[in-house]
Amino acid sequence: MNLRNSKTGILARGGAVLALLAIVGSTPLLARAETPKDAAKPMDIVDTAVEAGQFKTLAAALEAGGLIDALKGSGPFTVFAPTDEAFAKLPAGTVESLLKPENKEKLKAILLYHVVQGNVPASRVLKLNGRSVKTLQGSAIKVHTKGGVRVNNAKVTKTDINASNGVIHVIDTVLMPKM
Repeated sequence: MNLRNSKTGILARGGAVLALLAIVGSTPLLARAETPKDAAKPMDIVDTAVEAGQFKTLAAALEAGGLIDALKGSGPFTVFAPTDEAFAKLPAGTVESLLKPENKEKLKAILLYHVVQGNVPASRVLKLNGRSVKTLQGSAIKVHTKGGVRVNNAKVTKTDINASNGVIHVIDTVLMPKM
């Protein structure tokens, strides 16, 4: 597989997850020449995630799923973002399989299962205890606060990473919708 997007500068080639991460890690992901750190304009969700450095696999998946432009849109969105470590917990070969062009729709569904319409900060997430929230994928995720804040089976490890078009909450597990 060879993915290149002139807007983002992402280049990912098929192979082992480590090879993918090495390539993604050494490529200027979503080059921000037009939005330097010292610019007054806040970064969008995608650029904010890339800047954090712990979402390389997520960024590659967003590129493969064709969702970069959507999540750079006006939103607002709330993204429950799995870290690279969360992706590494998936069974061997899962990420490589999902990144194949023939699995684009499945990958897209999984990624959209991590996104909720609207800006939902941690204070509102806490009020959702025991409730389900519809994702952009169409299915709902359940929020509960027993033993820490959880979304389905994923623990929220960091909250309220603000972006110009929404908010990111970091999770330790990739959410998998029923398909």
